[in-house]
Amino acid sequence: MKNILVIGATGQIGSELTMKLRGIYGNDHVVCGYIPSAQPQGELLESGPSEICDVTNGEQIAEVVKKHNIDAIYNLAALLSVVAEGRPQLAWKIGIDGLWNVLEVAREHNCSVFTPSSIGSFGPETPPNHVPQDTIQRPRTIYGVSKVTTELLSDYYFRKYGVDTRAVRFPGLISYVTPPGGGTTDYACDIYYSAVRGEKFVCPISKGTYMDMMYMPDALRAAVELMEADPARLIHRNAFNIAAMSFDPEGVLAAIRKYVPNFEMEYKVEPLKQANADSWPNSLDDICARQEWDWAPQYDLDAMTVDMLAKLREKLLK
Repeated sequence: MKNILVIGATGQIGSELTMKLRGIYGNDHVVCGYIPSAQPQGELLESGPSEICDVTNGEQIAEVVKKHNIDAIYNLAALLSVVAEGRPQLAWKIGIDGLWNVLEVAREHNCSVFTPSSIGSFGPETPPNHVPQDTIQRPRTIYGVSKVTTELLSDYYFRKYGVDTRAVRFPGLISYVTPPGGGTTDYACDIYYSAVRGEKFVCPISKGTYMDMMYMPDALRAAVELMEADPARLIHRNAFNIAAMSFDPEGVLAAIRKYVPNFEMEYKVEPLKQANADSWPNSLDDICARQEWDWAPQYDLDAMTVDMLAKLREKLLK
């Protein structure tokens, strides 16, 4: 059975991915890597092994890898896009210096590595609609610059050292499990919480601003399926576009109003989030992921809305 280390396992994606991986590979085979300021709680702590594993400490990563005989590393350590703009040096230290540590450990101990990229890796010069797999990127945020560097550095380690590196470009992710953390795309999660609580939603992103989004179950499945894919089929190893839906605030509002007819929304645009959103594309073309490892989403906007509302009612209205 494969042994897996998840770095950043208590974060928005990591906490859910760790539990999914434990369900697939067995609780004892998936290590929750965390930093002392973000310790695992509840089921995440109790269901399997946990280790302090700071991505900025290469020796610490190596010790965990050796102790648990790790075969695959899911590196999810990163700052949110909005947070990164306020702390660019820290964003680089975690995102790039940390990745270098992970790749070096993987090279020395023969581990495969998943380090996700993002729609934030694109910039205003990128074609806005149905962005092709290979195109101009040139992002204007430190978050985006670090994601492009992640893609290129991962490719470098594959080509030079043969490290089995793989990644997807995640869209904005929407989840009922982990509360939103204030990122640029998190309004699309916040809005469902407001709908279930019966509150008017104040939207920080302007009307008509389209971004690619994805329901977390699809995102988690994409990560696992790519890591299990036949390497002989993979051409774009470290930057696969994946897509499920693209909408603006009015679109998700309309989807929610099918089930919560009196739900209200107003706009109070936050300049930094809006600037990020304006520099990102409206939609991605994921044909390469579909062709190279049979990617296909299971949730569109309406299916996600039905499930989000049901799950949040269970969670918030107990």
